[in-house]
Amino acid sequence: MDTDVLIVGAGPTGMTLANELLIAGVSTVLADKLSQRSDLSRAGGVQSRTLEALDQRGLLEPLLATGEHPAITGHFAGIPLPHDANRHRLPWRSVPQVVIEEFFEQHLAAHGLHVRRDHELVALAQDDDGVTAAFANGATLRSRYLVAADGAHSAVRSLLRAGFPGQPGTLTIAAADVRLGGVDAPTSHTWNEDGHWAAVFPLGTDPQGRQLHRLVLGGPGRSLPRDIPVPEDEIRHGLSTVFGPRVHLLELRYARRITNASRQVEQYRHGRVFLAGDAAHVHLPLGAQGMNTGMQDALNLGWKLGAAVHGWAPENLLDTYHAERHPAGAAVLRNVRAQSLLMDWAGTRDPEVLAAREIFTAMAQLPDTQRHLADLMSGMAIRYPLHGTEAHSLVGRPAPDLDLGPARVHELLRSGHGILLDPGDTFAGVAGRWSDRVDRVGQGARTEPMLIRPDGYVCWAGAADPEPALNRWFGEPR
Repeated sequence: MDTDVLIVGAGPTGMTLANELLIAGVSTVLADKLSQRSDLSRAGGVQSRTLEALDQRGLLEPLLATGEHPAITGHFAGIPLPHDANRHRLPWRSVPQVVIEEFFEQHLAAHGLHVRRDHELVALAQDDDGVTAAFANGATLRSRYLVAADGAHSAVRSLLRAGFPGQPGTLTIAAADVRLGGVDAPTSHTWNEDGHWAAVFPLGTDPQGRQLHRLVLGGPGRSLPRDIPVPEDEIRHGLSTVFGPRVHLLELRYARRITNASRQVEQYRHGRVFLAGDAAHVHLPLGAQGMNTGMQDALNLGWKLGAAVHGWAPENLLDTYHAERHPAGAAVLRNVRAQSLLMDWAGTRDPEVLAAREIFTAMAQLPDTQRHLADLMSGMAIRYPLHGTEAHSLVGRPAPDLDLGPARVHELLRSGHGILLDPGDTFAGVAGRWSDRVDRVGQGARTEPMLIRPDGYVCWAGAADPEPALNRWFGEPR
């Protein structure tokens, strides 16, 4: 066996997973077909739940120290969600994907895990013991498990012949990284009376300290085949159509066409092969949900693979990856489709769509609606269908970041272990049998008892015996 886990694809999903496996002490190979890391920004926003997960691994402060990454407002269908509607500890941040990839690649390299580039997967075969992968450069690798994090056109998914049902792309929009003049708002969606629209989001600054933006243009007549280049004249015309002379192009750095295809694999697990990120789900890039959903796939899967490699994974633990993340991905696809409709993505100016948007915009001013949408778009609304969900409102949800006296919950999770909060020192004897994988916090934990998985989700809470939950999620005791 060459390695415990082979990850195909070194984007944010693959690198997040590599870091989780590093924490778990699992040997990992991270392979990518590109000869060098992409310098394209692509995704540009990091949601609250992803920020919390990075904080749980001690990576958030170093990531934010890489540059100017301002807090930004979320939106639903172009309707802003103000900061005061975001009840979460960490508001959204503008951190381009290219920054995240560079940060993770340097972090992993500092710990001895280097991306193997020029590794284009061309074949794979699996048996009862592992997976054999072959690459175009002649290399072969044998691993216990393989994870596909190789994007929307996944080679792994194709080789598996995995079902990828959904809706094909029916139109395109133009997306570009630009420097603009005349922008007077950090984030904006703007429509004109003819149905043409533009969205502008901050992307940080270039090496000279000049502000960069992501610009998206759509509307009547703007849907062109994906392979047609997006020239400067098209960008200038789109800006003029929506903003008039007020906003103008200073520099076009990169542009491409994006389709509204919406697909999700039927199964996230195929024996010893797992699909994550865009290899498992694709949709319109609305609300920064693509990159974030992929990174959260990795956070869910990483500790479970670690448990399997180390031999303490309870029966069916690896199956819970699909059971938990497939519904989460499906929910993202649903909200993206709803947003596309309400935004009038194609610029039809259909009176029924405009009427629905007008009513929804008014509803979005209600505090309860804002809180619901903020939870939905930030990833904080996820509740995994864990055993005992009916018994306690915390089970299946991200753990609250409580101050436990000596440390906060997110700091305790940096070990990669589970956490048992035991404020009454009631369960010391039970917890001791799992002490190699679960850390117990006794007196001083000013909270009710709860058991938190390594990915930060509560899997038991209350006053009942935690032993069944410990067995369910952390296997047989020593």
